[in-house]
Amino acid sequence: MKVTKLYKDFFDSEKAGGLILIGCTILSLIIANSNFGTSYHNFLQTKFVGMTAEHWINDGLMAIFFLLIGLELEREIYIGELSKLKDALLPIFAALGGIIFPASIFLIFNYGTATQSGAGVPMATDIAFALGILSLLGNKVPTSLKVFLTALAVIDDLGAIIIIAIFYTKTILWIKLFIALGIFALLLVFNRLKIRNLIPYLIGGVAMWYFMLQSGVHATITGVLLAFAIPFGNGDEKSTSYILQHFLHKPVAFIILPVFALANTAIALSGDISQTFTENYSLGIALGLIVGKPLGIFLLTFLAVKWGFCKLPTELNWKNIFGVGLLGGIGFTMSIFITLLAFDNDTIINNAKLVILISSLIAGLLGFVTLKLTLKPTTN
Repeated sequence: MKVTKLYKDFFDSEKAGGLILIGCTILSLIIANSNFGTSYHNFLQTKFVGMTAEHWINDGLMAIFFLLIGLELEREIYIGELSKLKDALLPIFAALGGIIFPASIFLIFNYGTATQSGAGVPMATDIAFALGILSLLGNKVPTSLKVFLTALAVIDDLGAIIIIAIFYTKTILWIKLFIALGIFALLLVFNRLKIRNLIPYLIGGVAMWYFMLQSGVHATITGVLLAFAIPFGNGDEKSTSYILQHFLHKPVAFIILPVFALANTAIALSGDISQTFTENYSLGIALGLIVGKPLGIFLLTFLAVKWGFCKLPTELNWKNIFGVGLLGGIGFTMSIFITLLAFDNDTIINNAKLVILISSLIAGLLGFVTLKLTLKPTTN
């Protein structure tokens, strides 16, 4: 399978970024449970230009992350794995399974309770962490498996974005939302006029982000909208979309996601941790990620192939797909991100973060072992 240089750059930065994420998480946990824990927490709540440092990270920097996700999705749709319906259906069905099954498991434990809003938490997949684990398998990993996992995770995150926009918007100020959408429409006009200079798009993107934030709709949605407004052209190295996507790879992988991890995994470990895992929301998150993700990805992919909607790449087998499904259970940063939107109670948020970390670790280890045992060495 032929892949572009841009995809290779994306994969390399994501896999290295995933390993850095692990280090940042460990560092954050150490700080949170040291004598500096209170000072660290207070720093994150310090206000800068009207918002706390934590909000700037979660609402500002993560919008840039979603801009990169949007650019990657756009490229996949135009010239990548999603450009042909037959090829696209395999990761699409996998992503749907990875969304429906974890959410269903969560709702079995939480439907009708105060925590049912957390159904979106086990749906998400952390691309960087998952690709980081996959990279540890070295030359055993065929290109088709890397592309499948990337496409699956990108579609998965698109699903998370849609869920954020629909279900985690509490109050909408319609005038400001319409202004944000008006700016988006203007950027689309720029695109149609074949304006290739990035500056007007970036200025418009900042303005759109501001009004989207003020409207009550989560501002990270701006990143995806901006991605589809930026001219793609023929997708070559001179295209506006390519230039921006290439530029964002390393800042996102090595700065934005590690900073997000440092800010949001500072979990103070206190009380009975075993008691935490008996809570309904904890069971829903853990089983959703560890059981629901691989089960949903495997079953819907299997049914899609069996019914003739798509076909499995020749170098892959169903054990490999199940292994990728386990890696899909690495929710980590994306699940934590949705946790911050789903819950208001600080205790529930703190406990949910801990459950996400442990569940993601278990899913990652199971996925690594499964793929290590089922993959054969390859030269691609």
